[in-house]
Amino acid sequence: MVVNLPASPLRRRNCFLILGFALFAPFCFFVLFSVPDVNSEQVLIQRLAELQIKLQYLDSVYRIRQEDLQKLTEYMDVISSSQTNSSATSLNPNADLKPDIKQLVRNMSGLNAANGVNPPVMLRFPSSYYFLPHLLDDPLSLRLAYLLSRGRTGVSLVMGLPTVKREKQNYLMDTLQNLIEGMNPSEANDTLIVVFVAETDLKYVLQVAREIEIRHPIHVESGLIEVIAPSHSYYPNLDKLRITLGDSRERVRWRSKQNLDFAFLMSYCQSKGTFYVQLEDDILAVPRYVTEMKNFALDKTAKKEPWFVLDFCQLGFIGKMFKSAELPWLISFFQMFYNDKPVDWLLDHLLYTKICNYEKNNDICKKEKAKLWIHYKPSLFQHVGTHSSLKGKMQRLKDKQFGKVALFFPHSNPEADVTSSIKHYKQYTLKRAYLGETFFWGLLPQPDDQLTFTFSSPIHVKRFHFRSGNADHPADKFYNTTVEVLPLLMPKNITKSSTNVTTDGFVIVGKFDHVGIASGVVDEMFGKIKAVRLHVHSDSENWAILSEIHIREESR
Repeated sequence: MVVNLPASPLRRRNCFLILGFALFAPFCFFVLFSVPDVNSEQVLIQRLAELQIKLQYLDSVYRIRQEDLQKLTEYMDVISSSQTNSSATSLNPNADLKPDIKQLVRNMSGLNAANGVNPPVMLRFPSSYYFLPHLLDDPLSLRLAYLLSRGRTGVSLVMGLPTVKREKQNYLMDTLQNLIEGMNPSEANDTLIVVFVAETDLKYVLQVAREIEIRHPIHVESGLIEVIAPSHSYYPNLDKLRITLGDSRERVRWRSKQNLDFAFLMSYCQSKGTFYVQLEDDILAVPRYVTEMKNFALDKTAKKEPWFVLDFCQLGFIGKMFKSAELPWLISFFQMFYNDKPVDWLLDHLLYTKICNYEKNNDICKKEKAKLWIHYKPSLFQHVGTHSSLKGKMQRLKDKQFGKVALFFPHSNPEADVTSSIKHYKQYTLKRAYLGETFFWGLLPQPDDQLTFTFSSPIHVKRFHFRSGNADHPADKFYNTTVEVLPLLMPKNITKSSTNVTTDGFVIVGKFDHVGIASGVVDEMFGKIKAVRLHVHSDSENWAILSEIHIREESR
């Protein structure tokens, strides 16, 4: 059997790069001569930087394919060498040697040293299995246990969003909503959000995936959102980890699992896009954060400023951007030291290992690291969760570099008498909120609590819009609360026995949704409205904030 081995890796790589250049060169030529405005040079520089990063990303994808081919080649070579008299290669292991080497071997005929050329011995470098030997216990340990995807690839930005089951407040849906609202259609088409449910309970994984699809069907269908989960055999026995840093067993378990979570998520995302951004499931982002991050990265590339991580948030591992092509550095480092230190410490140690000199003082090291770990100000992300995924831990840290975010949205509303059965906190009254001076902040809502807006004279209400919660307190929302109107005259086709009519004559016209917003139109058949009220139907574990009140009167 004759085995035709493929061309050398170097030759294949060169062919790939030539092909990439052949594809991108016409585009560059088109860009060069199709942008006649004053800013054409800047646009060209940015696009060329984008192409440069894209080519680096494609090269990393090619290396993955090349690795697969290399393994196949090794396998075929083993088969070939095991067949006696099956090929010219196995009969003559020196067939591919250069002529001068062949002559040297002939001159050494009879010596054992001559038989040492091209021995059938292949080196095996340590792999993930060496650092995570438990993966060998199950051939499917690195296989996804769950995948909800439309196969989107080749985007500019991939955002990894790990989430776990929390005992108290869960912030994932609010975070997803905020991330999506912060994008325009163009940004959404060039981005991928990968939600990594870092749990092996498939029932819980399905619950999360179902809720995401129900709340964001358009974005799941378009491919903007993906959901993945690991195999149950991906994790080692977390209860038998070495105790390190003097931490409690629970904390060692928590931070070690987080390292493995990040390695898994990064491995999945590496081939999906040019840049990778690590996020958390309890954050807030400023509008247009995608363009801000992308332009900052391209600007550094265009100026030929090397970087390893671009930091868009000063806290933990939030908002850290990497080139997808360089993620293997992090993945391998996390796998090697997952049991030893927290993930943000490992990132710092990796950079220290790459660039710091033991013979120079620490100040020089910090300056060198600052060149590769670049901080963007003001921060684009803020940590908003207070209940950590580590049991019993309260996380109250805030990024002081985060830009100011509106805590309420003022509007001019019709003149009305405002009352509330929910006691307000300090100066955050419902009256001031209705006038657009601040937000309403009320203590724990109880069943049958009501916030009522009685107009000075009946009006035709066209629309209503109420927003609960704000950036500082995203969980302080109205839950199970309806919006009701009191018509001056009840329409003839609606009776008091109707299911949407309350005992005191109010008609239910809307309710607060899962993100804490109630918005809708009041049907013209109701005519003039005497009052609008918010009616709470169950108690709440949180206080309630009303950050936007807008009752729009029909102009007649």
